[in-house]
Amino acid sequence: MNLPVIIQGGMGVAISDWKLARAVSQLGQMGVVSGTGIARIVAGRLSDGDLAGHMRRALAKFPLPEVVQHALDRYYVPGGKRADEPYTIPLSHTARPPKSLDQFTALSNFVEVFLAKENHSGLVGINLLEKVQMPTLASLYGAMLAGVDYVLMGAGIPTQIAKILDKLANHEAVSYRLDVHGAGPDDDVRIHFDPATVFPGLAEIIGKLKRPKFLPIISSVVLAQALIKRSESELNGFIIEGPTAGGHNAPPRGAVKLNEKGEPIYGEKDAVDLAKMKLLGLPFWLAGGYGTPEQVQHALDAGAAGVQVGTAFALCDESGMDADLKTRLLRQVLDENAEVFTSPTVSPTGFPFKVAQLAGTLSEQAVYDARHRICDMGGLRVLYKREDGSLGYRCAAEPVDDYVKKGGKIEDTVGRSCLCNNLAATAGFPQVRKDGYVEKPIITAGDDLAASGRYVRAGKLTYSAKDVIDYLLSGLKPGQAMGAA
Repeated sequence: MNLPVIIQGGMGVAISDWKLARAVSQLGQMGVVSGTGIARIVAGRLSDGDLAGHMRRALAKFPLPEVVQHALDRYYVPGGKRADEPYTIPLSHTARPPKSLDQFTALSNFVEVFLAKENHSGLVGINLLEKVQMPTLASLYGAMLAGVDYVLMGAGIPTQIAKILDKLANHEAVSYRLDVHGAGPDDDVRIHFDPATVFPGLAEIIGKLKRPKFLPIISSVVLAQALIKRSESELNGFIIEGPTAGGHNAPPRGAVKLNEKGEPIYGEKDAVDLAKMKLLGLPFWLAGGYGTPEQVQHALDAGAAGVQVGTAFALCDESGMDADLKTRLLRQVLDENAEVFTSPTVSPTGFPFKVAQLAGTLSEQAVYDARHRICDMGGLRVLYKREDGSLGYRCAAEPVDDYVKKGGKIEDTVGRSCLCNNLAATAGFPQVRKDGYVEKPIITAGDDLAASGRYVRAGKLTYSAKDVIDYLLSGLKPGQAMGAA
């Protein structure tokens, strides 16, 4: 199998949805769906009536109809819920999730990958975050049931994933060591997932699964070397993401300093030595600021298999971003006043997070101040060890008093935003509160945002995934559109 030159960025929540991944994959490159928060989105699509029938068509292909029916009974609203009604959302994950939550998480990832791969043979990957650990096992299994080709994971050091993929391909029970704040060196807290318990009889129906290839997303050669040494099974390459990429960025190496705008400053220590990467002997792709044909060719000449591109795809027709947000952001781009701010505080993870500035979104202080803190999705909650040895859950974006009562530091709550709810709103599924408040969006984009106008044709405010790929590949030498196996 040839390696793709272009890997479409895995942007959550559901910006990289099945429609975008399918379009990119059918064009001969690697389409990627985001598994982050996808259960919330599939529940939302069903609550909105699944008017085009895509969710139910995919669910009908799942081999256990009783599991599907349970999901439909809980979330599907024929004709769609009223606009002023709240969405029914899945429970927050814990270290001991109920069987029904594991089932729906796996189903949701199955649906997204199935639709992305439907009726073609192109490559489809799924992107997950190491920082969002508790849904990971069910997400991986669901994606593998749909035949996902690649797993991409960043925002941490994913040493456990490769071996888990080996085991899930054989429907074996797996566990995942969880990060626990305050844990001692002898503590070993794990979340468990047993396919035979979650989906009884399924293994006998479908047989052995394909083991997808695994591409950790890294920011340094040192991290690549550490993963090769510590990974519990085979790695198949790397994506090297620089600080100009959208979403979460790795913190700068060394002491964090801020520029005059309040953004983290990256320097020479954060540059990746590509000559050393080549010596590792695994294919790698470069991400963050590789949005021109010249940059793609430069990456290939430096020994990369290709590049990963996110922001350009985030604003194309096929992406899952709310259409009005795309239009307004593209208008800003064409008016040459688009701006991206790398916030050191907005993400509850503590990682820098890039935020596109747009009126009516959480990028505005007044919009941020108007929101009452609530943590009902829990995707970015972290585990902590209580004084009595039991486990608790907290998020720096939850109500401040709650966070402090759980042992969190009040300074860690300043500026934090509920990315779970904010990003679901960006994908067009804003939660409605009892008092009528509607959750507002937050848009993440890379520093390449200002260049997105190059794809827009005269008189229009739209462009397609094909426009992006055609442009990126337009300067390549003959035969380079797909790399070597």
